[in-house]
Amino acid sequence: MLYSSKFRPAWWLRNPHAQTLWASKVQPTPTPVTVKERLQTPDADFLDVNWTTNNTGPITLIFHGLTGSVNSQYAKSLMHLLPQHGIRAVLMHFRGCSGEPNRTPGSYHSGHTADIAFMAKTIRDRYPDAPMAAVGYSLGGNALLKYLADNPNNPLRFAMSVSPPLALAEGAKRMNQGFSKVYQRVLIKQMKAAVRAKHKRYPEFNLDELNFENVSTFSEFDHQITAPLHGYESGADYYRRASTLDDLIRIKTPTHVLWSRDDPFFTEACIPSNHQLAEAVDFELTEHGGHVAFISGRVPFLGRNWLCERVGSQLVNHLCSN
Repeated sequence: MLYSSKFRPAWWLRNPHAQTLWASKVQPTPTPVTVKERLQTPDADFLDVNWTTNNTGPITLIFHGLTGSVNSQYAKSLMHLLPQHGIRAVLMHFRGCSGEPNRTPGSYHSGHTADIAFMAKTIRDRYPDAPMAAVGYSLGGNALLKYLADNPNNPLRFAMSVSPPLALAEGAKRMNQGFSKVYQRVLIKQMKAAVRAKHKRYPEFNLDELNFENVSTFSEFDHQITAPLHGYESGADYYRRASTLDDLIRIKTPTHVLWSRDDPFFTEACIPSNHQLAEAVDFELTEHGGHVAFISGRVPFLGRNWLCERVGSQLVNHLCSN
């Protein structure tokens, strides 16, 4: 069901760029103590994960956004909050995002679900009696939705997706307009650095043949790098097959999507209609909130992390109730 949110942004942060930048760069966030673990994948690669230190209780899997990590503000705040409610949290770094290049030519993208499936199965096999949920942010939120649609018998009791790029072509278009070009420039720089680091470590992959140093937009990057490295015919083919707007109707796991109409990363073409939503999917739409931000508060420069509170309350309701 699509419905309007009760969220109200801080009056001094109504602008979507102010929301987005405050949440990612300014908002004070405690740093939780975590324990690192490396999982070996079936294709001879690895996934680095970080666990909170509480050893019992329900489990929440966290999937970060593009170029994100355990150090992302949204991840730190949630991993600090959940243990206070008796919930264990484990963040999976997508391949190449933990500070070390992964061992295969490809890495991750908005439609990559194999590692999410591997992670969910690994945790379920290890803790068969623990209730389990998952939260994905931005790119990680889209990949989580794709996993849910393709795996109706998954082990998750509940899932939440925050600011997912439901229509990837629309996101690429939006990021090449106005101030959003600033985000694109920063992210492309980080993505190129990751490819450069992998090329230095594994020159046998011939990544330089993809001409990655000359790309400057998401459309170019996804056409020249993402698509060929992950089995897509083109950037357009990747956008079509990895988008999840048309997959929401297939989801059977109780799922909550949180999305802002003024998200500076996407356009309103990403907003589904009610007939595109499965009965199990609630789509909470805010008028303001930016991208993975949702900062409220009445006192200037004292932002309230409404996003962390909202995600946390949803997880407590679904994991800690009988």
